Amino acid sequence: MIGRVLFVWLLLVVLAIANGTLRTLVLAPRIGEHTGRFVSTLLLSALIAVAAWLTIPWIEPATERDAWLVGGIWLALTLAFEFGVGHWVFGNSWKKLLDDYDLSKGRIWILVLATTLLAPVAAFRLGGR
Repeated sequence: MIGRVLFVWLLLVVLAIANGTLRTLVLAPRIGEHTGRFVSTLLLSALIAVAAWLTIPWIEPATERDAWLVGGIWLALTLAFEFGVGHWVFGNSWKKLLDDYDLSKGRIWILVLATTLLAPVAAFRLGGR
């Protein structure tokens, strides 16, 4: 199961990168940075939910606890990637990285993280595909 969990998470990374590219090249120039980021966050959350729905039957968690484990692994990898690559590869400050979590500024990135954790459980409960 773990190999499949990691494979699907890599697919989620590809979706996230494509989504970020769409935001930068299409959404932000047309609707502004703030609104583009908002729409992009909603879109990525939806993509993650659909990906979980389609792949949970293939991942085959045996129990709901296993589905929580899938979500937990995806979340941990996402946070490690976001902060590791964001800080050490792209050179973003910790403050800049944490700004995405500031709800008072209209930043709703936490929705992506919540979806990443909860979508596998929801897909498991609903039967996936």
